[in-house]
Amino acid sequence: MLQSNENLVSFATAGDNEYPPDSGDLKNLADLLAKFAPHDGRFDLSGYGLHVVKETKTTAETTRTMSQPGMCIVAQGAKRVSLAHHSFEYNESRMVVYAAEVPVGASIVKASPEEPFLCLVVDLDPQKLIDLILKVFPRGVPKTPNTQAIYVGNSNPKIVTAAIRLMNLILQQEEADLLVPLVIDEILIRLLRSSAGPSIAQIGIADSHAQKVARAIAWLKANYATPIKVEDLAAISRMSPSSFYSHFKSLTSMSPLQFQKTLRLQEARHLMMTRGADVSSASLQVGYASLSQFSREYSRLFGRAPSKDMAQLRSA
Repeated sequence: MLQSNENLVSFATAGDNEYPPDSGDLKNLADLLAKFAPHDGRFDLSGYGLHVVKETKTTAETTRTMSQPGMCIVAQGAKRVSLAHHSFEYNESRMVVYAAEVPVGASIVKASPEEPFLCLVVDLDPQKLIDLILKVFPRGVPKTPNTQAIYVGNSNPKIVTAAIRLMNLILQQEEADLLVPLVIDEILIRLLRSSAGPSIAQIGIADSHAQKVARAIAWLKANYATPIKVEDLAAISRMSPSSFYSHFKSLTSMSPLQFQKTLRLQEARHLMMTRGADVSSASLQVGYASLSQFSREYSRLFGRAPSKDMAQLRSA
C-alpha cells in the first residue's frame, strides 16, 4: 500500500499564508480533550455532533470500519487510514475531512500513556451544511473536480483556536447551548472558505454527484448481501450507468462491486468475531455462494485466511 499525496489539499482560507498551529495551542487543546476522555475510546458530546477520541497505545492490527462524514482535528499523536490502495496519515500538523461513507482501514501510529492520541471529530451533517453553504457561497458554489472521500491537509491554526474555545465552552457550561452551535458554525465556515471548501460543500448540495453516489452507498450498506448490477445502482442514484460508475469510483477509489465486496467481507468478519459464526455460515450470510471464493477474497483483504484471522484476533 502506498502513501498517497493525491488527496492533499489546503485548509487555509483562500489568500491566507499557510502556517502550522501554535504548539501551545495544541497542548491546550490536548489537555481539554483529555478531560472528556477518561480512558481509551470514543466519547460523544451529547447533542453537539462532536466526539473525542483517545488512544494510549499504537495498534498492530488495522481496524476495518465505515467512515462517517466529518472533520478530525488532532491535538496529539497520529493515525493512519487506508482506502483501497492508498493510505493517509494525519497528526498535530494535518487535519482530515471525510466526505463520504466508505470502508476504510485505520490504525494508531503514534500514541503512548504519557502522550495519547487525542482527536476532536466534528460531524458534517448535510442539512447543517446547506444553511452555511448559502452564506459562504451566495452566488453559488464554484465548480470543482470530482469529489473525493478523504481530504488531508495542513491544519488550520484558526480552526484549532476555535476548537479550544469550543471545548472551554462545553467544559464550563456557561450558556453552552447558545454559544457552542455558533463556534461549530465558525469552524465549518472556515472549512468551507478554505481552498478545499467548494469540494467539501458537495456533501450538502442537493443532487450533487456526491449526494447521488451517497444514495447508492446507503443502498449497498442496507443490502450488501443482495446481488445487484451497476445499472440498477445507477438508477437508484438517478444517473446514467457510465456517469455513475465514473463518479462512484472517483469518490470511493473502488468500483461499486468492489465496494459491495468490501462491505460483505467486513460484515463477515464482524459476524465471526462478535457472534461466533463459523466461516461457512458467515460467508453465506453476507451473500457468497462459494466458500473458496470467500476465503480467497477474505485473505486478500485482511491478509490472513478467515480461520487464522479469527484465531489471531481472539488471542490478541
